Amino acid sequence: MAKIKTKFVCQECGYETAKWLGKCPSCGEWNSFVEEIEAKANDAKSQRGISKGKIEKIQDISTAKQKRYSTGSREMDRVLGGGIVKSSLVLVGGDPGIGKSTLLLQVADYISKQSLKVLYISGEESGEQIKIRADRLNIGDGELYILAETNIDIIKEYVEKEEPDLLILDSIQTIYSPDIVSAPGSVSQVREITAMVMRMTKVRNMASFIVGHVTKSGAIAGPRVLEHMVDTVLYFEGERHFSYRILRSVKNRFGSTNEIGIFEMRDKGLIEVENPSEVFLKGRPVDAYGTVVTAAMEGTRPVLIEIQALVTYSPAGFANRVTTGIDKNRAAMLIAVLEKKAGLAIQSSDTFINVTGGLQLREPAADLAVLCAIASSFKEIPVDFKTILIGEVGLTGEIRGVNSIEKRLMEAQKMGFKRAVIAESNENISKELKDIEIIPVNNIRQVMDLLF
Repeated sequence: MAKIKTKFVCQECGYETAKWLGKCPSCGEWNSFVEEIEAKANDAKSQRGISKGKIEKIQDISTAKQKRYSTGSREMDRVLGGGIVKSSLVLVGGDPGIGKSTLLLQVADYISKQSLKVLYISGEESGEQIKIRADRLNIGDGELYILAETNIDIIKEYVEKEEPDLLILDSIQTIYSPDIVSAPGSVSQVREITAMVMRMTKVRNMASFIVGHVTKSGAIAGPRVLEHMVDTVLYFEGERHFSYRILRSVKNRFGSTNEIGIFEMRDKGLIEVENPSEVFLKGRPVDAYGTVVTAAMEGTRPVLIEIQALVTYSPAGFANRVTTGIDKNRAAMLIAVLEKKAGLAIQSSDTFINVTGGLQLREPAADLAVLCAIASSFKEIPVDFKTILIGEVGLTGEIRGVNSIEKRLMEAQKMGFKRAVIAESNENISKELKDIEIIPVNNIRQVMDLLF
């Protein structure tokens, strides 16, 4: 009897080795190696099958199949780049209980009422459980079909039989192929299942959504190649203690990346938020020190965000730097600039920074607002309630310009702000902003003298 050959595969990045290792040399994760049976070359060929393509001249290729149709939600359509594209494969990731299944069930219900057939395949819940959720959401009158199955061969048979226009797979980590010996959710299974779903999607000219679990670090579980294989990657973000959810596009072959959609979780499901700036500024305290507003660009949309800071004496002898919503290293750099260039001795103070609403700020345009929020808390002097601050701060204390300044200022004017502190390089505004005063600054000392 031939000896079965095995290999050890990292469940985070897919790195393979002949023996077990405590730490993955590729991604650095500990205790991530799992033993899997190594498939023979002939077996691998039989699993993938043989498909023949054809060469076409580029001007002879028709794009008529790349038709979009709406999801029934303007926020979802915005994130997807205008709607669902036929023959596209979309990966949706997020924390457990964040609302991924609820959102996709609402999308499936809307599309099923547009004379399109939707097949919702659940590997985690039974049909009865999905029906209970559908009754709570008051949906389920269209061409929506439910299948509780985890075997990809059976799923393929039903897809060939039903020929749906939209396929939803919830979740990819629960589906398995009997031709692969490793357990469901392993690197081999996830990679092969995604490849099979992708082939079905492209050949049958249908759209597919697959749900992916995330790791403790927030990345989608499974091999990194999973995100490279799909057309669009969406992350569903939000704090469980907040009712607001953020759907963010991090990869999109049919639209812009870093686009976001804002939803509010209610008893009847996820409701889209039409004015995010109003939501994020709701409940903002008047004339309180340590709070500043900035305008962040999320994709093509400007959103006004409140940034709060609290600076207090540290009795422990070393200062804590705690941030929520912004990068901790970026905050430490801004604190150092504030100490060196503005003369504020906060090195022995604990500093806490928070972005309200659970939004994650990833652009440097919020630097000036973060810096001024810290200074406001340290000096205990409030920043004017109707003043907005926009700008990037360099290590020498200079204020640098940011992109899309006109869109940001138009949003601030719409929300009733009267003053805007921006970089001098951004002061040449082509649009007329009659109701807001533009104050250009060059360095943080000018800002300190102006506000404090």
